[in-house]
Amino acid sequence: MKYSNVFPKTKKTAPTGAESVNHQLLVRAGFVDQLMAGSWTLLPLGFRVVTKINEIIREEMNAIGGQEMLMPLLHPKEIWNETGRWDKAAEILYKLKDSREHEYALSFTHEEIVMDLLRKHIQSYQDLPVAVYHFSTKFRNEPRARSGILRGREFMMKDLYSAHVSEEDLMEYYEKVKEAYKKIFKRLGFEIRVTEASGGVFTDKHTHEFQVLSDGGEDTIFYCGTCDWGVNKELMDEKIDTCPLCGKKDIRTGKSIEVGNIFPLGKWYAEKMKVSFTDETGQKKPVWFGSYGIGPTRVMGTAVEVSHDDRGIVWFPQIAPFAVHLVSLPGGEEKAHVLYETLQKNHVEVLWDDRKVSAGVKFGDADLIGIPLRLVVSAKTGDQIELKKRSEKEAKLIPLQAVMSTLTGT
Repeated sequence: MKYSNVFPKTKKTAPTGAESVNHQLLVRAGFVDQLMAGSWTLLPLGFRVVTKINEIIREEMNAIGGQEMLMPLLHPKEIWNETGRWDKAAEILYKLKDSREHEYALSFTHEEIVMDLLRKHIQSYQDLPVAVYHFSTKFRNEPRARSGILRGREFMMKDLYSAHVSEEDLMEYYEKVKEAYKKIFKRLGFEIRVTEASGGVFTDKHTHEFQVLSDGGEDTIFYCGTCDWGVNKELMDEKIDTCPLCGKKDIRTGKSIEVGNIFPLGKWYAEKMKVSFTDETGQKKPVWFGSYGIGPTRVMGTAVEVSHDDRGIVWFPQIAPFAVHLVSLPGGEEKAHVLYETLQKNHVEVLWDDRKVSAGVKFGDADLIGIPLRLVVSAKTGDQIELKKRSEKEAKLIPLQAVMSTLTGT
C-alpha cells in the first residue's frame, strides 16, 4: 500500500490527557481514534494488526476443536434473569429499553446465550462435548475507562465456551485451553505469567489469568522466578517468601497487564438455566461448563506497552501491519516503484512512503509506525538499498537484487 493513500496520517503530538504509552503512540501513529472515553475506532492500520492477532488465536482455537460462530450483542432481560446476573452484574451492564418498554442488555459476556443455545440443541451425552467461540464486541460500564485501549467500555473479545458431561472432562479440556493460550501468547511475542485469580461475577471458583509483565499494567502479581507459579495480589493479603509449588525462596512482585483469562464454571449455569443431557443410563444431568477469553484489542495495546522506544512503536513482526516500510527519497523514485511491485508480486506486505515530504518526516513516521524493516532507496544508495531493522540502531546497504533473498532468508 502507498502511504499517500493511507487514512489517516501520523500526528505530531499525543492527545490531551493521554497518559498510557499505548494511548499516546497508537493515536499518534494512526492506528486508533477515540470517539469518547472507553470507545475506540480501529483505523485501517490498527485493523490490520488486530486481524493478524485474531488469525493466530483462531488457528489455535481450531486446533483444540473450537468451532467459530457469531452471537448477538443485544440480549433480552429475561435470559440474564435466569442466572440472576441482571442484578448481580448491574454495575457493569449497559441496560436499555425499546419503544415497547422491553428491557435489554448489551453483551458484556455470552455465557447465558451459549447456555440457551445448548438447551435448544443438545439432548444426550452423544452431543457432548461442544466447544464454540466467536470474535465480537463487548460492552462494560467501566467507572473509569483509562489506559488507552487496555480498559475500554466497548472492545473486541474472543470468547470460547465449552460444555461437557463431567467435571473430569471439563477440567481436561480446561488444561488444553490453558496450553493453547500459552501457545497463542508465545506466537504473539509475549512472555506470559499464568496466575490464579478470583472469578468475579463469573464464578466463585478460582480462575487463571494470563499476565504480561509491564510497568504500565494495572494488576499486581506475585510470581516465582524459578517455576511457573503465580497469583494475582487480589487473592493474597501479603507477599509470601517461599513458593508453594517448588519451595524456592524466589517470589517476585510485578505490575502486569491481563491479556486473557479462563474460567471453570462448573454446573452453576446449567442448574440455573436448566440445561441438561441424558447420560448412558438414561438419567438427566446438568452440563459442565467452561468459559475462556482473550481481548485482541487489549493484546494490541499490550504489545505497544512492552515494545516501544522514545521514537515510537516497535511491532513484533508477526502482528505488524506490514512487513516492510519502503521509503523513497529524491533520485530513488523509479527504483522504489520497481521494488514495490516486486515485493507485492512476491506477497511481501509493504507500505511505501511515496509522499513528497522531507527525509526527516519520512524517517520520523517510519519510526513512529514501527514496521519491523525499513528499506530506503535514493540517489545516494545507487544500485544498493539501505536496510534497517526497527529494533536496531544501525542500517546496512545490500544489493538491490539481494532484497528478496534477504527478506525471505533464502
